[in-house]
Amino acid sequence: MNRFRDFFYRTKYIFLATFLVVGFFFFGIYVGQGKVPEIEKVLALSNKDPKVSTTADFAPFWKVWNTINEKYPNAKNVSDQDRVYGAIKGLTNSLNDPYSTFFSPDETKMFESDISGEFTGVGMEVGIKDKILTVIAPLKGTPAYNAGIKSGDKILKIDKTVTSDLNIEQAIKLIRGEKGTEVLLTIYRNGAKKPLEIKIVRDVINTPTIEVELNKDGIFVVSLYSFSANSASLFRDAMKKFVDSGSDKLLLDLRGNPGGYLEASIDMASWFLSPGKTVVIEDYGNNIKQKIFRSHGYDIFNDKLKFVILMDNGSASASEILAGAMQDHKIAKLVGTKSYGKGSVQEVIDVTPDTIFKITVAKWLTPLGRSISEKGLDPDYKVEITEKDLENKKDAQMEKAIELLKNWSK
Repeated sequence: MNRFRDFFYRTKYIFLATFLVVGFFFFGIYVGQGKVPEIEKVLALSNKDPKVSTTADFAPFWKVWNTINEKYPNAKNVSDQDRVYGAIKGLTNSLNDPYSTFFSPDETKMFESDISGEFTGVGMEVGIKDKILTVIAPLKGTPAYNAGIKSGDKILKIDKTVTSDLNIEQAIKLIRGEKGTEVLLTIYRNGAKKPLEIKIVRDVINTPTIEVELNKDGIFVVSLYSFSANSASLFRDAMKKFVDSGSDKLLLDLRGNPGGYLEASIDMASWFLSPGKTVVIEDYGNNIKQKIFRSHGYDIFNDKLKFVILMDNGSASASEILAGAMQDHKIAKLVGTKSYGKGSVQEVIDVTPDTIFKITVAKWLTPLGRSISEKGLDPDYKVEITEKDLENKKDAQMEKAIELLKNWSK
């Protein structure tokens, strides 16, 4: 009996000791696993060593990545590569710059179609202003223009999607669509008592460029709608017609012109500036030397010119470069309202064969060093167009420009 009792206690102690050893073993694994860096839990990761010098702690990123794999019910429905694209978009958004954007493969195709000019949509330029999706300008003759969209309209919703969390490319993707389909825009317009809902039927967009006219007052009017690839040559033709007209009064209408090619604005400015005069300055910051773009020096008018430029809050980018150069060099007087203030330079970088990254690399300054992107341009003569003007089909800005040209004095 005693022998049996001794055997029982001996067995009990052995079992207890074994249990404790095994328990401590698994506890050690559990504790040790918690100390393993999250990156080490990710297997078969390509390009794991990017050779980037940074003190940033990436553990939170990989913690979230692994938690998604472990806990999110539909984790398998989102590819790892799409998660990477999402992470890059978040990284880009941290810049708080609406013009720096990462394009996924589908968005890259859309961007490239824009460059070629072959797309369907509603025909308006949009931007982020004061963190709100805003119409820079509707292009003349397009569905947006014909539907009554105006520069400065704030787009609150695209169909049923609220725009507050969208970047420019996401918004454009929603506005675009097949020819003949409708998009409903909910907009806020300054002075309106409540938001407006405007239905627009999408169509193929052919961007207009330029129109010229010698009016009854002997004033040669050039309406420039965009700085497209061929706008410089079209402007050259317009200047020839201006000279042939015998007029010395030039009115350049840049209202609602969202800009375009930088070189086009420099070429146009060169008709009015002597060789070497500064047209625009690219300021890269970070102690990088500024780049100065100078006049080609056509300068055919030799100060024998009465020149007024019309602008509004739809005049942006290349429009502001041209108008700013003419204002700083005292070549022309600006009439209208403050310009949009889109004065930054973007560079497009190939990230993969089917994705790109558009990043802001510099800001544009006028010849006198004024930042276009921070303040826009103030006109020499501020003229608002009121609701009453619109009802009476009166163009107060054009009337002021004509008055200045008829009674010119520098």
